[in-house]
Amino acid sequence: MSDADAVDLADTPAVLPGELGEVPGARDIRRYTTQAANARGGASLGSLLASVYYAVITIAIASGMALGFAQALRVSLPPTPESDAAVDLSLPTLVLVVLLGLVGILVSLAGRLGPVGAGGAEAAWWLVLPVDRRGLLRPAARRLPLVAAFVAAILVGLLDAGLLADSGARVLHVAVTSALVAAGIVLLAALAQSRGLRRSTTALVGDLILAAAPVVAVALALTDWSVHEVPTLPWFGAVAAALLVAGAGVLVDRRLGRIPTASLRESGSVATQAVGAAVSLDSRELGRALTDGAAAPTRRRLSRLRTARGPATALVTADLAVLRRSARHLVQLAIAAIVPVLVTVVPELASQAGVLFAVLLAGYVAMSATGEGARRAQMAPILDRLLPLDAKTVRRLRMVVPGIAMLVWSVVAFGAVGRWTGDVAGWLVLGVASTPVWAAAAVRSSYRPAPDWGGALVSTPMGALPTGVAAVLARGPDVVVLGLLPVWIAVLLRHVSPTMILIQAGLSAIAVTVASSIATGSLMERMLASQEEMDKQRKANR
Repeated sequence: MSDADAVDLADTPAVLPGELGEVPGARDIRRYTTQAANARGGASLGSLLASVYYAVITIAIASGMALGFAQALRVSLPPTPESDAAVDLSLPTLVLVVLLGLVGILVSLAGRLGPVGAGGAEAAWWLVLPVDRRGLLRPAARRLPLVAAFVAAILVGLLDAGLLADSGARVLHVAVTSALVAAGIVLLAALAQSRGLRRSTTALVGDLILAAAPVVAVALALTDWSVHEVPTLPWFGAVAAALLVAGAGVLVDRRLGRIPTASLRESGSVATQAVGAAVSLDSRELGRALTDGAAAPTRRRLSRLRTARGPATALVTADLAVLRRSARHLVQLAIAAIVPVLVTVVPELASQAGVLFAVLLAGYVAMSATGEGARRAQMAPILDRLLPLDAKTVRRLRMVVPGIAMLVWSVVAFGAVGRWTGDVAGWLVLGVASTPVWAAAAVRSSYRPAPDWGGALVSTPMGALPTGVAAVLARGPDVVVLGLLPVWIAVLLRHVSPTMILIQAGLSAIAVTVASSIATGSLMERMLASQEEMDKQRKANR
């Protein structure tokens, strides 16, 4: 190429001049983006209607199953006795406490998810355009309040209809009130975001409300204060609340342009990650998205980690630091410890089935809160590779922090069960013997392999899923179900014997051994692989 040609190329503009027009409006840009995505994704009106149909059918079936379960539970519960106990709590009061906890969860989720955000290509392209940002963000600002109102109406309505057996008009009244309250809470979080309040602060407020729910329950039980039904707004009050919610929506819409770009990008990224994790049934990725999405970028106080004296203690110290720095998991652990206490003091719930369900459910929630260090190590095994420790030793050391945390939980939970049965000492010993099972389940569920998306798929309402996804999700819960059989029997019989404690200790040792294994396949898959290997050896010997 000659110098003259190079000069001609240098003078040629990168973009040829053309006729310039007006900048399109925000609605036109949104419509163009939607049409382009639908055209390249192969979406059609038929696929949209099919998706809506599947969603409606799934919600209807899930709601019917939940309502039937709640009604069966209510029928099986014993009647309210005329008790003069010092600690007592009515079922409607417990439902009210549960609603307070749900408010805390909603505020926490609103803070972690935004509630207004723009993720992915929207954040890269839309936020830099010379158009009114309000028009671009309106769909995102409406999405979470509407979803919160819809979910709250269904969930609270099912609680009221199933457990309290109210009339249809009363259930409708409760559902409308719940929807208005949920939408108002999310809009308040959006206003806080528009004023520059950090999302981590909103999430912390939600965690504190959630932590206050069991404290309020204990206080109500000690003061013998109770309600006979879930409080609702009168119909004229509901109309006024609807007007206030609409006004808050208008105010949020006017302040959309004031939300910082960094907050929009972070919120959109967390929401995209959370939706992807939920669709792919990856609870570990969902937990990481919700935890890291509201984490503070810097910390004012640094820990010297004085307990790290070697490879083993360094690993345990790292897990302890992860748990200590996660306020959400600490609140989750505290609430899970108080749940069995509350169930044993509610006369309508203090049955064998109710206490067993509370112990297993609360224990699993507490166990999942203690395994954050192992879940992070499964995603990024940096510390595991740097330390001179083999894989089995690493997994055993990962059980130390969950074991210590679950030991504290077991003392509180099994102490309450012992008070309910009249044998506190025996139940405390059984709880201590069952602690390794919870720790093993936490590590086993954290190190479970990902589903094989390259194999055969099954069509479901959530899309195509691998055939072995159920076996993958069962890694962890299977240890809880099988390893706590003596606890199941003891709760159903309301009696603890030395034989049950010995059997529980043996099952705990087996659970630790299973969780320490580095095999990735299921037991059936390993048996088939072993059989195939034996067949190959026989053919080779022939």
